[in-house]
Amino acid sequence: MSPKTTESGAKGGGRNPALTPARIVVLLLAVLALVFIFENTHATRIRLLIPEVTMPLWMALLATGVIGALCGAYFMRRRN
Repeated sequence: MSPKTTESGAKGGGRNPALTPARIVVLLLAVLALVFIFENTHATRIRLLIPEVTMPLWMALLATGVIGALCGAYFMRRRN
């Protein structure tokens, strides 16, 4: 009888290297940020340099988060 072979190979012992503790924490923080954003649904006045607009607060928070994530991704990519 021959031993069974697996396709996962000897690397990582069958563990998924994509789920590291740091990635789990980042994923948890992203979920908490989304919950915070979508809990704030009331309309608010926001000043965009010159014009003042009224928009839902969740939209402003989401836009700020996306801009921050894009800036962070850009600078991390440049660093490597």
